[in-house]
Amino acid sequence: MKKQFPENFWWGAATSGPQSEGRFNKKHANVFDHWYEIEPEVFYKGVGPDTASNFYNSFKEDIKLMKEIGLNSVRTSIQWSRLIDDLEANTVDADGLRFYNEVIDEFIKNGIRPVINLHHFDLPVELLHKYGGWESKKVVELFVGFCQRCFEAFGDRIEDWFTFNEPMVIVDGGYLYQFHYPKLVDGKKAMQVAYNVQLASSKAIQKFREVNTNPKSRIGIILNLTPPYPASDHPEDLLASHHANLLSNRLFMDPSTLGEYPSELFQLLDKDGVLFEHTAEELKIIKENTVDYLGVNFYHPHRVQRPSLSSDSLAVDWMPGKYFDHYEMPGRRMNVDKGWEIHPKALYDIALNIRDNYGNIEWFVSENGMGVSREERWLGTDGMIHDDYRIQFMQEHLYWLERGIEEGSKCFGYHLWTPIDCWSWMNAYRNRYGFISNNIHTQVKTIKKSGHYIKGVAAENAVDFPDFIIEKFKQA
Repeated sequence: MKKQFPENFWWGAATSGPQSEGRFNKKHANVFDHWYEIEPEVFYKGVGPDTASNFYNSFKEDIKLMKEIGLNSVRTSIQWSRLIDDLEANTVDADGLRFYNEVIDEFIKNGIRPVINLHHFDLPVELLHKYGGWESKKVVELFVGFCQRCFEAFGDRIEDWFTFNEPMVIVDGGYLYQFHYPKLVDGKKAMQVAYNVQLASSKAIQKFREVNTNPKSRIGIILNLTPPYPASDHPEDLLASHHANLLSNRLFMDPSTLGEYPSELFQLLDKDGVLFEHTAEELKIIKENTVDYLGVNFYHPHRVQRPSLSSDSLAVDWMPGKYFDHYEMPGRRMNVDKGWEIHPKALYDIALNIRDNYGNIEWFVSENGMGVSREERWLGTDGMIHDDYRIQFMQEHLYWLERGIEEGSKCFGYHLWTPIDCWSWMNAYRNRYGFISNNIHTQVKTIKKSGHYIKGVAAENAVDFPDFIIEKFKQA
């Protein structure tokens, strides 16, 4: 069964500056650069971001490969720590400006739409050490200044801007669960960081609308919106799901798209003594500067159950887990290498949630993908990695995405993470995600079978779904 996708659909892939460029000629260290300097042993096989996939040096050849596999759009990011010379004065670094101008021009020259994100977990570490990073509203103002420099320098050619990638991960990783630097466990700081990042996004949108001169340009935010599926229909599991949705999804989705926080969320945080410091003027800025459109990252479902401990327990750190525990569904289907459940129907549920609860705002799948280790297991005699599992993963997710589109959700694109195997934080290169493989020792890059597959999909703007996928999902 072949299904056509909407006209001018984005068939592309997503990467980021800190995960692809390498540290070459970069004046400032971001938080991950610094973390690798002080604790290299926590990164898989000791591999850090110094070289990454060498995009700083090989971007022309890399973009040529992206064109070769038929991508019509690619999302990347501009690194604050590369573009800005003086972080206090927001002066522009000459080499950073040259590099990003050349990258943007090269994408356009190759018929690829450059989609630009402005923050991908890469806060300059100096601002963390000096001000406390996103705990500080001073850093909010400095970020807006950085964004203004981007709008002014590249806005004549960039039509698609996004303020933050997965702001919830900044909160979870750095302030709750210790998988990003500064690895704190502090619920009150976490909620202040969440608010300040939202304020930074809204203020950046306000600045964009003040200085933008490109009538085609729009600005949004990229959120990881995973439905929190309850373990059962028991009222306590349903309540856990409700709270998880408030604290994981609506914390950014509601103010970004609707301009307001849920009143219930305010009450809950206030009751628990972790409500962020805010002003009426700031809430007005958030209200008046909602996004034009939305990027949605989805990899795996979020399943929750009633918490094992009472939320009335004493002398414990405040954590979202006081309201829900994670749930591992028996018999779940897995990507065992990455440790993530595979549940493609979630994309359909996301599509309908956006349609029904958020004004049917336009959106695209800004990341979806499958991380697999030791992909050389599937290296054929033809020298190509035969990643049929990735092709099936995409087909299954596109099946449910197409159903959501058919039912009226305004999705205009699908981006795989990632075009070329890139550096993945503490996991480094343990799992590979790309359409194009990267030998990190030689930086030789080779198109995988999935790269040839997506070229055909993009050319036809259609997906031919195999019978076994249709049979698998037709009763769902």
